[in-house]
Parts: sequence; C-alpha cells; structure tokens
Amino acid sequence: MGRGKLRIYLGAAPGVGKTYAMLSEAHRRVERGTDCVVAFVEHHDRPRTEVMLHGLEQVPRRRLEYRGGVFPEMDLDAVLARRPQVALVDELAHTNIPGSRNAKRWQDVEELLAAGVDVISTVNIQHLESLGDVVESITGVRQQETVPDEVVRRADQVELVDMSPEALRRRMAHGNIYQPDKVDAALSNYFRPGNLTALRELALLWVADRVDAYLTQYRSDHRVSRIWGSRERIVVGLTGGPEGRTLIRRAARLAEKGAGGEVLAVYIARSDGLTSASPKELALQRTLVEDLGGTFHHVVGDDIPAALLAFARGVNATQIVLGSSRRRTWQYVFGPGVGATVARESGSDLDVHIVTHDEVAKGRGLPVARGARLGRSRRVWGWIAGVAGPPVLAALLSAVDLGLANDMLLFLALTVAAALLGGLMPALASAAVGSLLLNYFYSPPLHRWTIADPKNIVAIVIFVAVGAAVASVVDLAARRTHQAARLRAESEILSFLAGNVLRGETGLEDLLERVRETFGMESAALLERASDVEPWTCAGRVGHGRPVERPDQADVDMPVGDHMALALTGRVLPAEDRRVLAAFAAQAAVVLDRRRLQEEADRARTLAEGNRIRTALLAAVSHDLRTPLAGIKAAVTSLRSEDVEWSEEDRAELLEGIEEGADRLDHLVGNLLDMSRLQTGTVTPLIREIDLDEVVPMALGGVPEGSVDLDVPETLPMVAVDPGLLERAMANLVENAVKYSPSGTPVLVAASALADRVEVRVVDRGPGVPDEAKGRIFEPFQRYGDAPRGAGVGLGLAVARGFAEAMGGTLDAEDTPGGGLTMVLTLRAAGPRPDLLHVAEHAAEPERQAS
Repeated sequence: MGRGKLRIYLGAAPGVGKTYAMLSEAHRRVERGTDCVVAFVEHHDRPRTEVMLHGLEQVPRRRLEYRGGVFPEMDLDAVLARRPQVALVDELAHTNIPGSRNAKRWQDVEELLAAGVDVISTVNIQHLESLGDVVESITGVRQQETVPDEVVRRADQVELVDMSPEALRRRMAHGNIYQPDKVDAALSNYFRPGNLTALRELALLWVADRVDAYLTQYRSDHRVSRIWGSRERIVVGLTGGPEGRTLIRRAARLAEKGAGGEVLAVYIARSDGLTSASPKELALQRTLVEDLGGTFHHVVGDDIPAALLAFARGVNATQIVLGSSRRRTWQYVFGPGVGATVARESGSDLDVHIVTHDEVAKGRGLPVARGARLGRSRRVWGWIAGVAGPPVLAALLSAVDLGLANDMLLFLALTVAAALLGGLMPALASAAVGSLLLNYFYSPPLHRWTIADPKNIVAIVIFVAVGAAVASVVDLAARRTHQAARLRAESEILSFLAGNVLRGETGLEDLLERVRETFGMESAALLERASDVEPWTCAGRVGHGRPVERPDQADVDMPVGDHMALALTGRVLPAEDRRVLAAFAAQAAVVLDRRRLQEEADRARTLAEGNRIRTALLAAVSHDLRTPLAGIKAAVTSLRSEDVEWSEEDRAELLEGIEEGADRLDHLVGNLLDMSRLQTGTVTPLIREIDLDEVVPMALGGVPEGSVDLDVPETLPMVAVDPGLLERAMANLVENAVKYSPSGTPVLVAASALADRVEVRVVDRGPGVPDEAKGRIFEPFQRYGDAPRGAGVGLGLAVARGFAEAMGGTLDAEDTPGGGLTMVLTLRAAGPRPDLLHVAEHAAEPERQAS
C-alpha cells in the first residue's frame, strides 16, 4: 500500500473559512462515493461550521484526563482501524494532551499517511515554525503551537483560503467566529486591520514561493530550458566596477513596473582568482541591492557570458541588465565583449538591457601577472645551476665523446633543473649559455661561433624553446600556487569576518583587533568626521602603537566613503593586501552604523516606555486615584455638615465608604510604588526557606470570604522565596481572579510539586484571555478587554510577574479547561521536608505522571 496524500487548507488567521472549506470538500467527495470520515474537526460553536458536519461519519473521540479535567482528542487507533480512504483532521499544529500517542497532531497525520490514508487538514500561517519571529513582531504574541515547515511543504496540495481583513472583521463583529463577549477584545487586539493585512501578505507570499519552487522543480524534471515569464525576474551583471550601483538602481526601477518583480545581482569571478573587482565596491553594491529588496549572488566561471546566461536561465529570469563596456576602442581586437556576446546568445525569451553610465570607454583594470613567488634560496640555486652549471657540464663532457644528441639532452636536463629551482629567468640564462657552449664545443666547426650543419641549428633552437617552455610552466605553476594560497587565506578571513558581522557577534573593537592581528600591525583605529572642514575623531581604537589623529599620520589608511577611514600603524602594507583591508574597512563602517542604530533604538525605546508609563500614570492619577478621593471627600463633607441629621445607619454607611476608598487608595498606591521599584531595579528579595501554607492564606485577606478554594498540601516541599514579595504577588493574582470570576463561582488556588520546583495555580472561570493577549496582560497599565476604569490601574499582574522573576520564579497565563484563565506561578523548591520526605514522594508521583 502506498503513502497517502495530504491536502492542506492554509489561512492567514482564524475565521477565514478553512474548516468550512475542508468540510465542503468532504461533502463533494462523499457525493462521488469516496469513503470519507471526520477524524477530528473542531467547530468552535460556529453554527454554520457545525451544520456542515451533518451527513459525515465521525470517528468517536478519545477522552483523556489531565490535571483534573477531561479533554477530547483524536482517537488515532480508531481511525487506523476504520482505515477510510480520506480522513479529515482539523488544526494540524495542535498540541495533544499528555498521554496521547504523539505529542503533536501533525505526527498523528504522518502515521495516517504512512498507513495509506489520504488526509485533509487545516493550518494558519502563524503556526509555521519558521515564521514564529515574524508573526511575533507583527502581533506581539509568540505562537506556542507550531508545525515544521517541511510538513506543510511536503503536502501534495496546499490551497489558500483567503479573505480580506475588512470581510474578516465583519464576520467577527457579526459573531460568526468568537462568542459576543470576546468580540470587542479580539477586534482591538489580534484582529486589527494592520495585523490581518500583514498575516495575509505572509500567507500569499508563502504560497507564491511554494508555487515558484514547484515550477522550478517541474522545469528541472522536464528539462525545460526555455524561460517562462511567469513574473519579472531581472538579473544584473556586475563587474565590481563603480557602474554597478547605476545598474542596480535601473533594474530596481524596471522591477517596480511589474507586479512581483524580483532583482538578482550576480558577480561572476574567474576560477583562477585573477580579478580587478574592488571588494569594497562589491560590499557596497551587495548592501544596495539588499536594501532595494533584491538578492546578491557570487558565481565562479571562466566564460563570463556563458556563466551569466546559465545563471539567468537557471533562475527563470526574464531580463538581464548590463552596463556598456568600459573597454577602450583598441581593446575590442580581443573580442566583442560581454554585453554583445550575451545579447547575441540570449535568444528570444530573454531581454538584454545595455545601460550607459559615466565609466563608458574609460578603460578597465586588467589583472597584472606578477613574477614567480619562489623562495630566495631556490632562486639563488637556480641562478647557480643556470649560469655556472653549463660551464661545469662542458668541462665534464670534454673528457668523453657522447655525441651531439646526448650532449644536448644533458644540457637540456640542466636547463630543466634550473627552471625547477629558480623559475623563468635562471632557466632562460641556462638555455642561452648552454646553446652557446653547444655551438662552440660540440657543433662543427668546433671552437667557432658558427654552425655548419642546418640540422644542428634546428636542434639548438628546439633546445632553447624546450628550456623556455619548461621554465614558463614552472614559473606559472609557482605563481598559481601562490595566488591560490593567498586567495584561500583571503577567503577564510572574509568568510570569518562576514559570518561574525552578520550574526552580530563582533563589536567594533573586536573587529579592529582582528584587523590588527591579521596584518600584524601595532594599532588600528577607525577615524571619522562630520564634514570636510571638521576635525577627525576616533570612533574606536585598539593596540599599543602611537595615537593617530588623522589618516595621513598612519602607515596605512583605507578610506571608507568621504568622511571615514581605517588607519593602521606598524608597517607599510603591500598593495595586494589592500583588497582584504578594504573589505575590513567596509565592514567596520557597517558595524559602527549598526552600533549607533542600536543605541538610537534603545534610547527611543526607553523614551517611548517612559512616555507610555507617564501617560498611563497621569491617567491613573486623573481617574483611578481621584475617584476614591472624591468619594472620601464627599463622605467626610457629608459627615461634617451640620445641616443634615444623619442616622446611625447612614453614618455607618458613610464611614464604610471612607474605609473602602482608603483601602482602594492604599492598594493603588502600593502597586504604583511596587512598579516604580521594579522599573528602577531596587527590588532586593530576602530569600529564605518557607512553607507555602504559611504565606498563601495571608494573601487572601483582601477578597470576600468564600470566594477562594484553597488546596495547598502540607506535604509540599519548602520554597526559596521572599515571603513579603510572594504574599504581595499572590494577593494581586487572587484579587484579579476574583474580579473576573462569575458571581458564586469560587477561585481555586492549588499548589503541586514538579521535580525541583513548586507550581501555584490560580484558576478562575471567567471569560478568559485569547492566546495573542496573554503576553500583554503582564505589561504595566494594561487592562484586558472591557474592564471598567474602576478596576484598577492595570499594575497588579505586572507587579506579580516582576516579584516572581525577582525571586527566580516565573509567572505565566494558561487557558482553564472549560473556560477561564489560570495563572501559573512557578517557584524554586528548597528541598523536601525531612519529616515528610516519604509521604511527599508518593504524593508527587501521580503529578509527575500527569505532566
């Protein structure tokens, strides 16, 4: 039996109609006679979705107990035993209740597919694992339930269920998605138009990328070399020259004219490493193309036109942008040039744009071949073998007569030896001296500088040519070896540099120290100035060399733009080292800019936070603090009035109002003071070991009697906390839970031991909080939903979390099974009580199994 097929309905947000579309597809398949069952579908009390379940066979769910509640989950074994043709499994990213066969529902789906069952499922774009950071930056909420991207990418079919933000908000307002009591909060938080638009764009782009990947795979499988212009994809050919920025901007303008246009800048380097490109210029062009939304690519190829066309066809490009040639007129004798060759061989499916620029016909820098990089001792021995060797060999051969052919072979061997030792020049010297000696001593007429036999002339010419050829090969090999070693070292340095900078692991001083160590300098400094008339200032400096105040005082200076320079002291660098130094200088400027941007962002964030807190504090003072003060003032004025004769009941009621107002003021001012302590970092907990049952009951004094059920076993281990901070945190949590719980429904405060920690859970049965708002309720001056202004200044939970973290604990919010909100306060256990160690182990065992 083969593997089943997976079909996924992908949506941008809850409520767009994924489950409805899945059930509609199920009805269509059932009408066609397909054996289709509902393995698990959650209708969330949405009437229209619930109606769609009618007429479909549903596999009974499995009921699992967890922490005192019973939860329904998909019965995987029952579905496998039923073995339908198609199974409907809703919410692919769902996390199963502990005790289930698999931790995640997508793992259940994998088992169904492996068993040959086709699966139709649903998932929202925010649940894709790779998009977690992006979704958090948009909505402010980190998604806890995720599914690996690869699971969705492997699906045989992904169908986007799309809906405009306005239509989705109308559905929300009409009560078609959430219960009416949650609509206002959802519309003002997660379902804001900006959030929905951004999530919709994410979903559309993800599906478009998947379609593009499928198209690329199809073209590769079917060997389609012809370009399909499904969307404008523009390739910019870069040479590393200054005209590259002009080409990139022109390509970006071309891409903007069409929907979905994409720019790909490519630099093609020769495999021998010889290049006239400026690393600094390439770095600037890479930054420019990425700022404009494009991508930068580095390709190796000796035939530049062929490599460029191969790259363009490989990415299914529709246009190529090249610059007019920088070659002078006489240089065209070497060929028509890259632009003309690419235009000629591009074919009818690829447009080529030749863009003029300021560098046209100004000449181009060509690689200059340097001499052989052989050691000094080798060159000395090479010259000895090339100059002194032939006379010595001639003296030795004067004693024997081997014939001209053998004599020439011996002199040729000496020339090869000189080439191997010293390179080109000693070998040529050996060939010249050897040919003269052969002519004088061994070629008739002897002892004269003439050659009688024409054959001997040919032999001597071949001798000189072979010697020169061997010397050239050795010299070229030595030069290539040196270049390869140098380029390898450069690539390793640049790779290390780029990796560290891109990961944000290198500060400016670290980078300068790396420059100093790499080039063996005494000091390295980054200098800058605001304008040409301003003095130079030092942005960063490392090393022990003499201080440098201006670039011209340094042994080596590398400019970065118009008003920045990297200055080194210690020695003068050769010209070939300046390529890597230019890359270091460009990266140093980037690091400095990043550091300053980060500082500006931190300052802006601090100012924004301060302004937000000040604004909220003013609102609290103007309303929440004035209200009880006004009540106290009115009650006191009434009691002091001599015009009214108050009864004992009236006086008691007014005094009770004064007391309630004073208590409320005391609570509000206490939270404000606690928040100010947390903001200024002056909370210093006094940690000691204590039993929870000594602190938790004391925190219930501010709530009505009978409004809280307490379940704190005596067998719990002691906790390492500050009793005062813990009591204040617990009081805030309990008061908040009681405030939102329905009348007559007590709040449950339960504690349990888990490994080396103790959890205190404050459970209410109120309206609850959506996942996307759970993080915000712990921020200062935040009231959730439709809480009245008189409910407080929104500091209780912020103070509670701050105190918990100050004691080394955590405070998180979870959904209460069946509805409501559970606050989970986790504290460090100080160790089990010695007198109850045995009992505690037995009491904690069921809890460990449940977790």
